[in-house]
Amino acid sequence: MIELIILSVALSMDAFAVALGLGAKQITINKSLALKVGLLFGFFQGFMPLIGYFAGIGLSSFIEVIDHWIAFILLALIGGKMVYESFGEPVEEEIAIITNKVLLLLAIATSIDAMAAGFTLTLMSTTIITSVLIIGLTTFIFSYGGVIIGSKGGAFLESKAELLGGIVLIGIGLKILIQHTLLS
Repeated sequence: MIELIILSVALSMDAFAVALGLGAKQITINKSLALKVGLLFGFFQGFMPLIGYFAGIGLSSFIEVIDHWIAFILLALIGGKMVYESFGEPVEEEIAIITNKVLLLLAIATSIDAMAAGFTLTLMSTTIITSVLIIGLTTFIFSYGGVIIGSKGGAFLESKAELLGGIVLIGIGLKILIQHTLLS
C-alpha cells in the first residue's frame, strides 16, 4: 500500500505542476477553477492506469518473464521525461485563456504517463479498484491544492514538483527491477 501511495504522489506531480501554473495565472484564489482542475485531472489520472493495467493483464502471458524489465523501462522513461521537462518551459506559459477545452486537454496530456504506469499495477498486491481510486484521489488533492498554492505565488514550485515526481518514478522502477532480479 505504501508503494501505491508513493506511486500516486509521483504520478500526480505532473498534474500538480500544471495546476500550480494555472493557479499562478489567477489574480485571486479561484476555488471553482481549483475544483474543476482537481476533478478533471483526478478523473483522468485515475482512469488512465486502468487502461494500462488491462493491457498488462492481456499481455501478461506473453511477457511474464520480462514484466519487471518492462515496468522498469516504462517508469524510467516516464520519470526521465518528467525530469527533463522540469528544466524546460512550463506548458502553461503558452495558454492565454483557460477554457474547459484547454482544461480537458491538459487533463488528458498529464495523464498519458499514468496509462503506461498502469502496467506496473499488475505487479503490485493491491486491487485495481483501490489503485485507481487512490491515484485519482491523490491527483485531485494535489491538483486542487496546486491551483490554490499557485494563485498565492507558488509557480516557482512547478519544476521542482515535476523533478521530484520523475525521480520517485525512476526509484520505483529500480525497486521493482531489483525485487524481481536480485532478490528473487
